[in-house]
Amino acid sequence: MEPSATTGMDKPAGKKAPLMGVEEAIALVTADASALGVEQVAVALADGRVLAQDLPARRTQPPADMSAMDGYAVRGADIAQTPARLAVIGESAAGRPFAGAVGPNEAVRIFTGAVVPEGADTVVIQENTSRDGEIITTTAPTAALRNVRKKGCDFTAGTPGLMAGRRLTGRDIMLAAAMDHATLPVARRPRVALLQTGDELVLPGQGTGLDSEIVVSNAFGLAALARRAGADVTDLGLVRDDLAAIRAVVAQALSGAFDLVVSSGGASVGDHDLMGPALRAEGVELFVHKIALRPGKPLMFGSKSGVRVLGLPGNPVSSHVCAMVFLVPLLRALQGDSAPGPVTAPARLAVDVPANDVRRDFMRARMDRHADGTVHVTPCASQDSAMLSVLAAADCLLIRPPFAPAAKAGDPCEIIPFDD
Repeated sequence: MEPSATTGMDKPAGKKAPLMGVEEAIALVTADASALGVEQVAVALADGRVLAQDLPARRTQPPADMSAMDGYAVRGADIAQTPARLAVIGESAAGRPFAGAVGPNEAVRIFTGAVVPEGADTVVIQENTSRDGEIITTTAPTAALRNVRKKGCDFTAGTPGLMAGRRLTGRDIMLAAAMDHATLPVARRPRVALLQTGDELVLPGQGTGLDSEIVVSNAFGLAALARRAGADVTDLGLVRDDLAAIRAVVAQALSGAFDLVVSSGGASVGDHDLMGPALRAEGVELFVHKIALRPGKPLMFGSKSGVRVLGLPGNPVSSHVCAMVFLVPLLRALQGDSAPGPVTAPARLAVDVPANDVRRDFMRARMDRHADGTVHVTPCASQDSAMLSVLAAADCLLIRPPFAPAAKAGDPCEIIPFDD
């Protein structure tokens, strides 16, 4: 990866570096990101995993012509006229096919999922027949070839049923199992090291009641997002605002046990913002620093020896929003996801919104689905980057592009829906 000319890494002396655009930053963060390897998992455990190879069917489904209904398997030519009288010569049930063949004016009692016997091409449902001993009479017309699921109508052996890069759902797993796959080749989960800096931070339930303390929250939200995106997460804990202490944890994270290091806090330029200096001191080359987005301008991204590093802001809302915009797509790309995101959706504004400035804005908002299926979005009243209550109450991010003009209620907009 090479730094962009607009990253500001080599800015002329005395000049302020321009903020990097969000799209350029996303492109740099996900550049060259591809699946980290392939592993086999049991089909029952593959939910949410990304398929690493095309998956062909190992069998044909259905493997023979099958009945779609309970009734009688007949020749279509014999029931062209109603009523028709046919002799019942046997029975075909699921797993117990009839061994013979159906001849002229003959019928076989058949049940849903049973093999249609040789010679038959149509199933007359039992409601459209009357039976007297071993003779049935059709009581309503049935078109030839009806109520039969033809061999291979779902899929045939050797044809791809699922394609590489697909994040598997429960429906996909059903298909994979039906195609006779007991295990599936999936992308290896990215190994993520998570750390958070700040002298003010304490773990939940471990504070002393001092006003200067802040109960840590970022790490829990980031870990949840990363795991939901398919990562294995190791929390390296809280690190105090000390350059040597931060360097020691960063060096541990860069030792080769992890694919991605994610930090929260210390990403700005204040005297106590030491993550940038610590990363540089440990040999991390930073390609991204300071993004034209709100919330979350002080975001860093770089790498060392193939290990990627994403430095997120310390403000909890900023950290979470930046993780949705940058971390989740990166993790998806590292699993070979064919569409890593950020995944957006169209919507309409429910209220007027003012013009935007130079930064791309990701506003916490609420969705309301109207009877016509359109989604209308209302920004939350407060957009403070430290207010977790607002983030928890929101269910999407409303995207406002840089320099977007004022917009009216009903105007189209773009959102990133929350997936939880």
